[in-house]
Amino acid sequence: MRKPVVYSPSRRPSAGSAVGAGEAPVSEPLVPAVPKPRWRDRLASPRAGWLLSAGLMATLIGVLAWQASRPASLPLTQKTIDDAVLRSLSTQVLPSPAARAAEVIRPAVVRVQSYGSTDAEDDDEDGVGTGVVIVDKGVVLTNLHVVAGARRIRLTFADGSHSVATIVGAQPENDLAVLQAHTIPDDLVAATMRSTHDLLPGEEVVAVGFPFGIGPSVSAGVVSGLGRSFKSPDGEQEVRNLIQFDAAANPGNSGGPLVTMGGEVVGIVTGILNPTQQRTFVGIGFAVPVESAASAAGLPPF
Repeated sequence: MRKPVVYSPSRRPSAGSAVGAGEAPVSEPLVPAVPKPRWRDRLASPRAGWLLSAGLMATLIGVLAWQASRPASLPLTQKTIDDAVLRSLSTQVLPSPAARAAEVIRPAVVRVQSYGSTDAEDDDEDGVGTGVVIVDKGVVLTNLHVVAGARRIRLTFADGSHSVATIVGAQPENDLAVLQAHTIPDDLVAATMRSTHDLLPGEEVVAVGFPFGIGPSVSAGVVSGLGRSFKSPDGEQEVRNLIQFDAAANPGNSGGPLVTMGGEVVGIVTGILNPTQQRTFVGIGFAVPVESAASAAGLPPF
């Protein structure tokens, strides 16, 4: 039986050649080709496994060190919340209660100017006072003595717009007048009124108006007393059941709102008391309670 012929890869017989009978073929040992190691094989090698373990160990150590360097988280308790709020309040400057009250009422405060002539070009102003919008349809409350005898009344709203107004109601016993604006701003805001039934002496209040025509000006104080009576030096009518307050008020404040720290109207400033008969403030002002003001405007009682 003839043995199989094994050819060397480098010495294969050429085409057409044959191996002679009896001639032993030239054989060379076959050298197997060694393939390059694949990446999976590299990872499976002992050296690669050692490097991978060392890398993972270093990463783990780094993570542990980072965790150790972080401050320990505190449990969320009411005390931690209160402390955080106090820290926030101590680093932020907040507006005072009086400033917040003035900001609330300011859009409803109106400058009231009275003229003795009906001619719009006649600027001879007879008086200036303050009013407060109580209905967003242009209903404004002020003192009767501010507009009494006026042949023309001009209102200036918080947005700077102007309007002629007419007197549509009056309550002489409380020195109150109700005005109706002829032209109303689109975004007119009415004040919020609060009952005086729970008002107490010592409660903080703010008076907003146009003292001596300057304003709107803001002054803060407290309720000094309740149920007071007042008769102005140049008037014959004594007004009763008034709120006494010590927030600064001067001529021009008449008809303006007296408001709480929540910006709610509790009274309409009507007069000041000065033993020297001077028209300057010495610490005693009076306001008509808002209940009387509401009834003057035909609003339902509280």
